[in-house]
Amino acid sequence: MKEVLISGKASFKIEVPYKLYETGEKGKKPLIVYLHGYNQNIDRFEKIVNPLTELKAYHLFIQAPYPIYDETRTKKVEDWGRSWYLYDGEQQQFVKSMELSSEFVQEIIDGLLPNIEVNRISLFGYSMGGYLAGYFMLSRWKHVNEAIIIGARIKTEVFTDRLQEAKHINVLALHGSEDKSVLPEPQQKEIEKLKKQGFNAQFKSIKAQHKLSQPFIEESMLWLKEKGY
Repeated sequence: MKEVLISGKASFKIEVPYKLYETGEKGKKPLIVYLHGYNQNIDRFEKIVNPLTELKAYHLFIQAPYPIYDETRTKKVEDWGRSWYLYDGEQQQFVKSMELSSEFVQEIIDGLLPNIEVNRISLFGYSMGGYLAGYFMLSRWKHVNEAIIIGARIKTEVFTDRLQEAKHINVLALHGSEDKSVLPEPQQKEIEKLKKQGFNAQFKSIKAQHKLSQPFIEESMLWLKEKGY
């Protein structure tokens, strides 16, 4: 006979790296937070978006907390790709994972702010990192001024009654017209919804697939410069 005496859940912590760079002269400047895509890590992502670090700002690269096991067993753990959330198709699981990752990102930012001079905060998220950027900006609207979301969809349905609180945020949504992994039309509809809510939001289609190629970086750079970065 087998009897369950106790069943429960316990927290388990792992160390997750982040990097903060400063470019330009000392003094108040923007903080740009970079959120990579699925199965990437900060080292790979940093190389792709490196042109953006030319902007005079603080550049914060954060690695996602969920490791993706390397089935080839050829990479060290620190080189594995990472994931921002766990999603099995259930909205409840999605929101729970997004909230945990957002708390994690917020904790890092809060720990850095007393030591740097920041006048505004921008999010730069690609693919899975774009989904997180959308959730983070709408759930923590007091902390965000700009958001660039590439190859993802802002899930406004999670914040139906709270969108007005975030309408000060400038939003740029970039999407590949040939993206078959995350179709562009749903994101375009989300941007139209935000516009109706009073957001300064823009959707731009780029002839590309679901890959963070240089045209996305160039468009992001131009837009940030237009916003005073």
